Amino acid sequence: MDENKNSAAKELAEKLLLDRAKPARAACLKIAPKAMDFAEGYKDFITASKTERETVDWTVAAAEAAGFRAYVPGKAYAPGEKIYYNNRGKAMCLAVIGKSGCKEGVRIAAAHIDSPRIDLKPIPLYESSELCLLKTHYYGGIKKYQWTAIPLSVHGKIVRKDGTEITVNVGENEGDPQFCITDILPHLGKDQNGKKLGEAFTGEDLNVLVGSLPLDEEGEQLYKLNVMKILNDQYGIVEGDLISAELEFVPAFKAVDIGFDRSMVGAYGHDDRVCAYPALQALFDCAAPEKTSLVVLADKEEIGSVGNTGLCSEYMNYFVSDLARGEGLEPQHVWSKSSCLSADVTAALDPTYISAYEPGNSTYVNRGVGIAKYTGSRGKGGSNDASAEFLGWVRRILDEAGVLWQIGELGKVDQGGGGTVAYDVARLNADVIDIGVPVLSMHAPFEVISKVDLYSAYEAFKAYFEAK
Repeated sequence: MDENKNSAAKELAEKLLLDRAKPARAACLKIAPKAMDFAEGYKDFITASKTERETVDWTVAAAEAAGFRAYVPGKAYAPGEKIYYNNRGKAMCLAVIGKSGCKEGVRIAAAHIDSPRIDLKPIPLYESSELCLLKTHYYGGIKKYQWTAIPLSVHGKIVRKDGTEITVNVGENEGDPQFCITDILPHLGKDQNGKKLGEAFTGEDLNVLVGSLPLDEEGEQLYKLNVMKILNDQYGIVEGDLISAELEFVPAFKAVDIGFDRSMVGAYGHDDRVCAYPALQALFDCAAPEKTSLVVLADKEEIGSVGNTGLCSEYMNYFVSDLARGEGLEPQHVWSKSSCLSADVTAALDPTYISAYEPGNSTYVNRGVGIAKYTGSRGKGGSNDASAEFLGWVRRILDEAGVLWQIGELGKVDQGGGGTVAYDVARLNADVIDIGVPVLSMHAPFEVISKVDLYSAYEAFKAYFEAK
């Protein structure tokens, strides 16, 4: 009798209750071989694309190789045609025209391609105590101590007074010099150790070491002058040209496999290029979707999506509006029928810091792409909070396509929180939900993701674009 009851209860539990771990484990092992292969291309991408400018350059080349052509305003496009719009070399919209065009709305996967980093102040170069350094201003939410005593490379653009542009990339190639932010030795760290972690380093402490030899002349500021002479010889610039420069110091690490089983990827900039890459690959593999499908790559998300390359700008709206008007449609009517996957990372549960998470509502490594119905912080502040109807539709298309997915929150309620571009798209009256790859050590100079979760993101975006 007891055995029959146990059997009935087990059958009922299988029918009614949600078991997240066991099915995910089996699905993970099934798709692991494909995920391993897919990650090889991603590692090349994430190593080569450490800034928003480099990501756009990579994307333009990859898109054109996949048959995309630069968008021409006013031109009528037929189903199946592939186009892209490059916004100032730092943000992009790419589209595959659908069989029904825009009349039933468009489908968007929107990712950001900026990451936390160390930027320069407008007048950065100085010397002190026979060393030459650069003053910086950090970009995005970082733990400052993580950026000390690691090798850095510098990427970006210098625009000289005469308007000529110089691309800079130093520290990535074999034989390049690299740079660093120094830290005090533990033998003399008594005062530092007595401070709270968040106060042990200030923004003004993040000075990049760039030289230690003086110019072989008599005079003042010879250490600074020696570095400036090297820059002048190599790039033809003077100190004033640094005023009109966008130079970003980023970790000089290359993407590597993590773990004896090589199941994970460690790299700088997973947040959020780990979502941009699978979204792009899904669009490249999308031949003729029913609805016009887009990937939007945005800048400035890490500092609030501001500026004319962030999604607070109207460049995405203008692009969709142009497509709509090209079909004789009113943009607002297209937007009200449109949907968007806000393709941004989420926090993978880390057992070392488990007190910050609520395990029943967290995302886990190797359980697939992570959905977040809402982000924000403390009472869902700054959140999009997707509707039940849209979440139900997303669940259905992912399940029908056999995509490995999970759902969770960004840690415990009141522990902290974060935002995405979701509400910037939702303000246009589109349905939006956050979906992306879970990340360990998010915002650190070296983040970790699962290859299975990366591949699941690709399958999710592909299913979304191809859904009827």
